Amino acid sequence: MRLGVVGHRGYERLPDVLDTLLRLAPPLGLRLYFERDLHDVAGDGEPLRDPEDVDALVTLGGDGTLLRGARFLQGRQAPILGVNLGRVGFLTSCGGAELEEGLRKLAGGDYHAEARMTLEAWALDRDGNERRRWRALNDVVLHKGGFARILRMRVTADRELIASYSADGIVVSTPTGSTAYSLSAGGPVVVPTVESIVLTAVSPHTLAIRPLVLPPTATVEIEAMDGPEELLVTVDGQVGTTFATGETLCVRRSAQPTLVVRFPDSTFFARLRLKLGWGGLQDRD
Repeated sequence: MRLGVVGHRGYERLPDVLDTLLRLAPPLGLRLYFERDLHDVAGDGEPLRDPEDVDALVTLGGDGTLLRGARFLQGRQAPILGVNLGRVGFLTSCGGAELEEGLRKLAGGDYHAEARMTLEAWALDRDGNERRRWRALNDVVLHKGGFARILRMRVTADRELIASYSADGIVVSTPTGSTAYSLSAGGPVVVPTVESIVLTAVSPHTLAIRPLVLPPTATVEIEAMDGPEELLVTVDGQVGTTFATGETLCVRRSAQPTLVVRFPDSTFFARLRLKLGWGGLQDRD
């Protein structure tokens, strides 16, 4: 198996984790490909340059590292084994202490590749010309920059007007992203295998706007009508572009899902209780 390795160099345990990978690779039949920042640290393996180089991907870090790994794959249907070296790691498959067991299961095919819906988004200029395009596993957000002014947006689904929003921004999320920024903005929790598109306004300036769950087949268009000069589109909280009044952000389901490795003892509701404190206080006797 050709295994790509993506990692965050800011974690203290990363060198030890890389040593474990290099030690386990030969007996498990793994051929390791390291992204550029890790290749020098690992001191072995091959450089990771193209999604076609790998059959699977392991991400070493937290949720942000997994999201970055998903974007690197560019829709290639290679399962991602997320190894959490940080605190929350809601999207990851196992913790650093379980790395060896996780790798053995991955190499032996003893796992479930859970297909997670992703989004494709593109920005149109005032003349309707496409100028940027992205893929997102979590969300696409249109929001203001550093100014306190309200952003006014015209939001449609399949060319039908939903409403004109007045808010600090709007989050367009996948079910996977429903437990990220959308949740913080008051959006619903969606089981990740229930395909849908969730619209959540950020600090709406009205009581009449609530989070909205759309079918996965919808195409959402958001036009910035008025607001501060400094507008931004942010994808998975990591990449994006500036945005201007009169431009349009389009979002729809991508044809290629992201495959996330899951083991039988790690269910969505178990992670929800453990990582996000779902249910509040523990049951009392």
